[in-house]
Amino acid sequence: MTHRSLAALAASAALATGVAACGGGGGGGGGSSAPGVTKSQVTVGGHFPLTGPAAPGYSQIPVAIKAYFSHVNDQGGINGRKLKMIARDDGYNPTNTVKVTKQLVLQDKIFAMVGGLGTPTHSKVTDYLNSSRVPDLFVSSGCVCWDEPKDHPYTFGWQPDYEVEGEILGKYVADKYKGKKIAYFGQNDDFGADGAKGLDKFIPSDQVVARETYEAGNTDIGPQMAKIKASGADVVVSFSIPAYTALLKLAALKLNFDPTVVVSNVGADPATLTGLLKSFSKGQAGGSLIDGIVSDTYLPPIADDSNSWTKLFKGMRDKYAPKLPWTGNTLYGFSMAYTFAEALRKAGKDPTRKSIVEAVETGDLPGPGIVPFRYDGTKSHAGYAGVQVGTVSGGALDTSGNERQVVKDGEVQTTDFKLTEAPPKGVPPSD
Repeated sequence: MTHRSLAALAASAALATGVAACGGGGGGGGGSSAPGVTKSQVTVGGHFPLTGPAAPGYSQIPVAIKAYFSHVNDQGGINGRKLKMIARDDGYNPTNTVKVTKQLVLQDKIFAMVGGLGTPTHSKVTDYLNSSRVPDLFVSSGCVCWDEPKDHPYTFGWQPDYEVEGEILGKYVADKYKGKKIAYFGQNDDFGADGAKGLDKFIPSDQVVARETYEAGNTDIGPQMAKIKASGADVVVSFSIPAYTALLKLAALKLNFDPTVVVSNVGADPATLTGLLKSFSKGQAGGSLIDGIVSDTYLPPIADDSNSWTKLFKGMRDKYAPKLPWTGNTLYGFSMAYTFAEALRKAGKDPTRKSIVEAVETGDLPGPGIVPFRYDGTKSHAGYAGVQVGTVSGGALDTSGNERQVVKDGEVQTTDFKLTEAPPKGVPPSD
C-alpha cells in the first residue's frame, strides 16, 4: 500500500469515529443534508492555473464551465436546481492547490470538486478529498493515478489517461516511422512518465535515442533540445503542457532542427500554441510553425460547425462568454461541464455525494465524446478509453483517414462506439 493510501485509510478511520459531518453523503429533504446542495442550487468548485506557467489555454476551462452552467440555469437547472462553479487559482503550484482546495471544501462548502487541473497539483489533494468524502470528479489530467477506486473511491479521471494516449501514439509512431530515431521529451512527473510508459509498449527500444525531461517553471529547455538534436532524432514525442510545446518548437527552430513533432493532446491545442509562439517570440513566430504536429483528440472536431456538439457549445460561448477564445481547452470545459450535468441528473432529485459517485460509476454518460468512457463501478474510475490521431494543418487538427481507437486488454483497437447528437436544448435529457 502506498503512503498516499495509508494516509487516506487513516483519515477515513478518523472520519468514521466522529468527523463524518464535515463531508457526509447526506440525502433527502431537498438535498439540505448534502454539503453544497440547497433546494435551489448545487455548488461545485475546482482549482485551476488562472495565473502561472500553465495559465495559457488552461485558464479558459473554468470560464467555459461557468458559461455552460449559465446556459443550464437559463433552462431551469438540473432537477430544478441552478448550478454554481467556484474556480480558485492555484497557479499550477501544489502548495497553493492544497490551500485553495481546503478553502473550497471548508469555506465554500462545495458539493464536489469538478475538473481540478494538473498532475503535480491535484495529486496533493486526492487523499484529502477522499478522506473528506468529497466527490472528486473529472480531474483535468490524464494521470493513471486517478483510477484507484479502492484507495480513492471518490476520484474519477475524465480525459484518456496518459498511458493509454501514449500507447495509441506509440503504435502510430512505430507504424508510421519504422526505423526512424525517436526522442522523448516530457514533464518530469507522472504526466511525462505515464506517457513514456505507454510509448514504450509499442516503440522498439532500439529506436529511442534520447529521453529528456523538463521541470515545470524552468523555461530554459535549450540544453535538453541540444541533446535531442545531437542524438540524431527524426521524431520527437512530447508529453508537455502548451507552454513547453511552444518552447520546444522555438528551441528547435533556434538550433535549425526540424524533426517531426508528436504531442499529447493536452499540449497541442493549435489556437493556444499559436498565441504562445507569438508571445514568446515577440511576434516573430506564428501558427505556421505548428503545422505538421501530430496529436490526437477524443472530443468533437473543434473546427467543424456542422457537428451538433461543436455548434451547440460554440453558440453557448458566443452568448455567455463572447470574449473567450474558441479553442480546444474551451471545448474541453464545455464538454466536461456537460458530463457533470449528466451525472447530476442521474444522481436523482435529491442528489447526495454517494448518489453522484454511483451515477458516474454506471458509465452511462454518452455526452459529446467520440470514444467511450471506461467507468465501471468500483472496477474502473478511468475516463475516456482512447483517442483519434490527426495532424495539425491550417490551425486545426485534421483526423481524416485515421480511425477512432481505444486500448483494450493491452491492444490498440478500432472502436465502433456510436456517436451521439447534442440534445436540442443543450441540457442532458431526463431518463
